[in-house]
Amino acid sequence: MGFNSLRFLYLLCFLLLSNVVFAQNNAATYQLNIKKLNEIVRLDGILDEPFWEDIETASDFWMNFPVGGTLVDNEFQTSVKIAYDDDFIYLGVECYGEGPFLVQSLKRDNDSFWNGDAFAVILDPVNERTNGFIFGVNSAGVQTEALITGEPARRGGQISGYNKAWDNKWYTEASVTENGWTAEMMIPFKSLRFGEKDRWGINFVRIDAANNANHSWAPVPIQFYGTDLGYLGQLIWDKPPKNEKRNISFVPYLLGDAYKDYDSKGDFSQSFALGMDAKIAINSNLNLDLTVNPDFSQVDVDEQQTNLTTVNLRFPERRLFFLENSDIFSNFGTNAKPFFSRKIGLDDDGNTIPILYGARLSGNLNKNLRVGLMNTQTQEQELPGNNYSSLALHQRVFKRSVLKGYFHNRVGYADGSVQRDNFNRIGGLEFNYSSQDSKWRAIAGYGLAFSNENQNDNHLFNFFGGYGGRVFNVFLNISGLGDNYINDFSLIPRQKHYDAVEDTTYILGFNHWWATIGYKFYPENTFINQHGFSLTTNGDRTATSNELIQDKHQFSYKFLMKNTSTLELTYSHEGINLLYPFSFTDEEPLLAQLYRFDYGQIKYVTDKRREIKLTTGYTYGSFYNGTRTEFSLAVDYRVQPWGNFSLNFVQNNLVFSGNHGAEKLLLLGPKAEINFSKNFFWTTFMQYNTQSDNFNINSRLQWRYKPMSDLFIVYSDNYLVEYFEPRNRALVLKLNYWFNL
Repeated sequence: MGFNSLRFLYLLCFLLLSNVVFAQNNAATYQLNIKKLNEIVRLDGILDEPFWEDIETASDFWMNFPVGGTLVDNEFQTSVKIAYDDDFIYLGVECYGEGPFLVQSLKRDNDSFWNGDAFAVILDPVNERTNGFIFGVNSAGVQTEALITGEPARRGGQISGYNKAWDNKWYTEASVTENGWTAEMMIPFKSLRFGEKDRWGINFVRIDAANNANHSWAPVPIQFYGTDLGYLGQLIWDKPPKNEKRNISFVPYLLGDAYKDYDSKGDFSQSFALGMDAKIAINSNLNLDLTVNPDFSQVDVDEQQTNLTTVNLRFPERRLFFLENSDIFSNFGTNAKPFFSRKIGLDDDGNTIPILYGARLSGNLNKNLRVGLMNTQTQEQELPGNNYSSLALHQRVFKRSVLKGYFHNRVGYADGSVQRDNFNRIGGLEFNYSSQDSKWRAIAGYGLAFSNENQNDNHLFNFFGGYGGRVFNVFLNISGLGDNYINDFSLIPRQKHYDAVEDTTYILGFNHWWATIGYKFYPENTFINQHGFSLTTNGDRTATSNELIQDKHQFSYKFLMKNTSTLELTYSHEGINLLYPFSFTDEEPLLAQLYRFDYGQIKYVTDKRREIKLTTGYTYGSFYNGTRTEFSLAVDYRVQPWGNFSLNFVQNNLVFSGNHGAEKLLLLGPKAEINFSKNFFWTTFMQYNTQSDNFNINSRLQWRYKPMSDLFIVYSDNYLVEYFEPRNRALVLKLNYWFNL
């Protein structure tokens, strides 16, 4: 081995060891003792009870963004005290600073919650850095909560492993003071899953909106959000908490609706439904979810998007039954994921397939093993019903790495009996490596799919690896599946190809690659917080003939400003080999051949703390054998704290050569959200989409009359765009109630 090779090896070892030590030091250095209370806590957001003075304080918060590794100035510091009794964990929080403080919305779990002033606690009761909980509050006392998995929370994109759709009961109040704002939080033990351990992982994070700054108690490097589980401190209990009381929750619902389908020229129809969800704690770590005749999608509507690809869009899961510990089932794979819960009970167009019942067991069997077991049965209608069964296991190895396995089984059910020749079975293994500091990652997996028709060329494989540091990152992903990998539990991009001439969809196996390299700069004393570039390439080729399906090479440069505005410039070179004719217009379909085109894009987002925020974009370039011009504008107007009004506009002008025509695709979406209080909301939005030939009006009134208990009144109206004729109209009333035994 030469001298240069030795130097490189020593440097690599130094980087690895120093990163591991950084993550370990937080657990050793940032420790907080929790004290048991014998007094009644009056939840009002004001820390004037005498017992708060005798409780140990967590203070001296660190900067996480826009700089890292320095203490927060005293005038913007945060102090936290934590205590407990037999039923609750209590937090007393003081956030110092000068008001007014930014409140984006009074609505719980609002998408813009983290764009305003906020505080949150991250809890990892198992203390293995693989999954946890986050509970957040803003200066108006509005709540948010989420489940967190051990995936690195890398800054610069969507937060990985952050499931904000999860809801549970907890309580908080906040108050604005002369020195900042304060909050009191009460988290029931019943809302957590934990074992009898005397140490939990913990961290506190704060958003200081005025200074565009993120703080954390235990320091987290700038390239990660404060929610990353790799940098938790320790919460030390005087006695391990016990959860010996019954923990059973029932959520019954009553629904009535009136509906008219104008396409079928029928009369108004009325229906009533009654169903129930239940959550039963088998023990403090293991939870059983049950559902009978569930209502899965009556009061929530997916936001429409313009689709300029040959790939189906994926919409997020919002249904209660699938949410808790959802990562046990879904966190497999990279580009091709073997499980997507929206394939159960919903068809590819988002229409509801009635589910008769569901049962789901999930949680920790011990500190290292997580398990998920699920069974659901859909109703037989014009097509046979289906029984879906799933088993998933996560075995922790090393410090933060996981060895996983899964098995999914679908079998048809008709006329009271099982259709033994109508089945689909999926199985596989995966190893997910993550360094203690989250900077190094690797994933390797292999799976098989079986059905009554195909038993060969039915494989799925994936590999992902890379490094993400403060200034430099590089990642690589290679995956593929055979022609007969048929998975009824998943939505896999690039697998299905539509032939516009034959009006037929074909399924093809493919091999996929994706790689990216990026570099960031952190200038001092300028109006820019950070800027940097990334080079990304990806593509797909057919599995059998190695024929190109698509590839894309992209250069992007992004600026993050001190005033929270962003500017991004992108240049892309894309190649798409249409394996079958495809059309974006009503004219002749594009020929099945290779198309290569180039386009540039500019996107600018103004200061998101202002009452009016603009998001603008412009794209121009070649597109197949023609050109594409896209204009986009989103206007958000906030009336703090009670109102949010927005308008989203996207127009794509497509012009093709020859007899392939031209098309103007318009997506227009005004939205109004009025919050009468923290528990009473009215949201109305319209979606005008020429691509799907639909104009939709959806108006929803929600009253949260008890914690996690709601009354919904929803009006929905759909029209054909071209002739503005009504398609269907509905009025829905839904009442649910969450109560604990």
